[in-house]
Amino acid sequence: MQLSGTVALVTGGAKRVGRAIALELARSGCDVAVHYRRSQADAEAVVALANELGRRAIAVDGDLTDPAAWPRIVQRTVEGLGRLDVLVNNASMFLPLPVPGAPGDSLDGFDPVLWDEMLRTNLTAPVGLCHHARRHLAAKGMGKVVNVCDIAADRPWPDHLAYCVSKAGLVAVTKALARALAPEVQVNGVAPGIAVFPDAYSNELRRQLVGRVPLGRPGTPEEVALLVRFLVESADYITGQIVPIDGGRSLV
Repeated sequence: MQLSGTVALVTGGAKRVGRAIALELARSGCDVAVHYRRSQADAEAVVALANELGRRAIAVDGDLTDPAAWPRIVQRTVEGLGRLDVLVNNASMFLPLPVPGAPGDSLDGFDPVLWDEMLRTNLTAPVGLCHHARRHLAAKGMGKVVNVCDIAADRPWPDHLAYCVSKAGLVAVTKALARALAPEVQVNGVAPGIAVFPDAYSNELRRQLVGRVPLGRPGTPEEVALLVRFLVESADYITGQIVPIDGGRSLV
């Protein structure tokens, strides 16, 4: 897929992995819609950097737990940039490991409100966005969807129960949508291991987690972004696949 002149919507594109994806797609020739929930200043900074790369870009706000936001995000992207060729479902809700004695996202701390919010953000919103974007994605016969999954979908952590369930569901959704949207739209996923640590993680915890990675280091947001770019730009005969990018962690 030739990316020059295409338009990509990146959810959660203001920070961290989403920021790297939005900027990598801009470097490759995409105009970008940078979705955010609260991080307006960060989203506008990404827009400014994309403009410096010679690309058109807009910031689009929206609470992904609100179904009314899904068609509005798609509509604002198309109205602002003229089309929609690429959808990257990157936005994700994740609770860092709790302090000792706090239940967090575990069975002991099961909270139906938190459960629903996490699944709606991480799983239902990507489906809703695909539903509202499908006509635009299929318009040129070569649309792309990339879902940011997680290796935890196959190796779930009991301290991140709702998160792991949501990512396992996203893997299944990726495969189902690949069939539902073929042949005009390809749907794939990337499954990072350590791409960027939560700010609250201590140096000791980070060392422990890296110690489980065969390649001996964490990944970077930029490496994830390069894989997303490959799936969008060069993988025209791949659909329904989940590509791990974890330094070999899922082998251990």
